[in-house]
Amino acid sequence: MNNRRLWQWNGVDDQGIPCQGLSWAAERAEVIQHLYERNIWPLKLKRRAVSRQQWSLTSKIHIIRQLATLLQAGVALPQGLTMLAEQHARPQWQALLNELARQVTQGVPFSDALNAWPEVFPPLFIALIRTGEITGKLDECCQRLALQQEEQLALQKKVVKALRYPGIIMVMAVLVTVGMAGFVLPEFAAIYHAFNAPLPALTQGVMAFSAFITGHAHLLLAGCLVTLAVVIRCQKNQRWQWHEQRILLRTPVMGALIRGQRLSQIYTILAMTQQAGLPLMHGLETVMHTLASPFWQQMLERIMQRISEGAPFWKALEDESGFTPLCRQLIYTAEETGSMDLILARLARWHTGQTQEYADSLSSSLEPLMMLVIGAIVGTLVIAMYLPVFQMGDAMSGVN
Repeated sequence: MNNRRLWQWNGVDDQGIPCQGLSWAAERAEVIQHLYERNIWPLKLKRRAVSRQQWSLTSKIHIIRQLATLLQAGVALPQGLTMLAEQHARPQWQALLNELARQVTQGVPFSDALNAWPEVFPPLFIALIRTGEITGKLDECCQRLALQQEEQLALQKKVVKALRYPGIIMVMAVLVTVGMAGFVLPEFAAIYHAFNAPLPALTQGVMAFSAFITGHAHLLLAGCLVTLAVVIRCQKNQRWQWHEQRILLRTPVMGALIRGQRLSQIYTILAMTQQAGLPLMHGLETVMHTLASPFWQQMLERIMQRISEGAPFWKALEDESGFTPLCRQLIYTAEETGSMDLILARLARWHTGQTQEYADSLSSSLEPLMMLVIGAIVGTLVIAMYLPVFQMGDAMSGVN
């Protein structure tokens, strides 16, 4: 999709009737050729901006769910895609859905048409759609896919919120501290120096901190900007991501949330692929390409390597820290009893529920702690500012 561009065109058909539309193509000549094939003479052709944010998971879930509803109502796949394109508000989605409808009408399997857009549709979408085509249950697969993606999106939002909340509170505390130290305290310092009276130790320490902030503001700002730029740049490096995710997984609070969310995602996808009749290795490969985490991807690669060498699934998980002993025991039972799809579904539900409960309890327990931290910081600054006021009378008497 990287070389595709979105084009908006205006033209007339072979009967002279004006028409317009949107098309995906790499070059202008390709759009014109497609229009000629449809007996349309282009009069105006221009590129449209494309936003990657509009390829959001929420949009894809909405489309897949609507498509499942149309298929269950007896609407043919090409007509369903065309109907979705007509009612969609985003031009790039309109063009994409029309392109998919055109390819399906020409006999291209729906899964292959989706596979041509890897940056829009992840491997899980392709695998389940292909399974639906093979089994003749495309509507059920679309419905199941939409439900799974909705659950994972809700869990991801809850985990991100739980991890982001303490960071936001601490940033606010730092901003309040720097603001008071840089703008409020210098005014009080000028008043205190005018009386030439000794200051309490707490006030002297706060004043020294304020002087450091105001005297080195440009260096501190430059340091923050450089650090931010380095972190943003390193986020694109896979080696950095691997070490970052490894460290986060070992942290007491964040590690539990991240592990729970990842395991929920892994077991949910494996359960869906098992229920669809796909081989375990195919399911693991789908999970590996779906996860946007080098650390977990390498872990799954090692698991797949052990399975290909003849190890059972539960044994392949034995040396991986991301998987708990309970998971290995249940998967061992599943392999012995032949109920892999049921056990994987239960593991997915258990990890989803546990992670949601942990995220809720973490947010509720951290809120008073964060308020206490902010209160302590602000209270210390206020006490340091007003403590000399109680000595102001003696200082003024000395001046008189």
